[in-house]
Amino acid sequence: MREVAVDTETTGLDPALGDRLVEIACLELINHAPSGRQFHSYLNPERPMPAAAYEVHGIGDEFLKDKPLFAAVADEFLAFLGESQLVIHNAAFDLGFLNAELSRAGKPPLGQERAIDTIAMARRKFPGAPASLDALCRRFGVNLAARKKHGALVDAGLLAEVYLSMTRGQDSLVI
Repeated sequence: MREVAVDTETTGLDPALGDRLVEIACLELINHAPSGRQFHSYLNPERPMPAAAYEVHGIGDEFLKDKPLFAAVADEFLAFLGESQLVIHNAAFDLGFLNAELSRAGKPPLGQERAIDTIAMARRKFPGAPASLDALCRRFGVNLAARKKHGALVDAGLLAEVYLSMTRGQDSLVI
């Protein structure tokens, strides 16, 4: 069984208002264990980075100016995903951005049915409890030391650990 933990960073909260992806990270899980394979790319959003978004992830205009456009990495990204289930924390948000970029690149969208949304899973499993990635990391004892700010690669690793903890009761995961 192959699953892919996916996380993104963006210029804001709404792709319909022109916000864009600036980072994508995907970690492969085979039979609920990390394989060590990953896809990771920073992206030039073709727009300035708003201060509020910069405060969240620390990714700025100067760093992104020479990064590829999404269209340049779309085929590699889609090939990495293949037909796998996607493990995403707040799937509607990430899929909204990914599908907006895929549409701009002339590629088919990723279906919502492919997503395992760990926020929805956590809300079913722990009704009324906080369901943020940080809260779930604390709940399952996942070490947050590597996370200074939000970053797609670090967060995809944290997401994988949380997901495996929720689905198998596994205490820890070495990525």
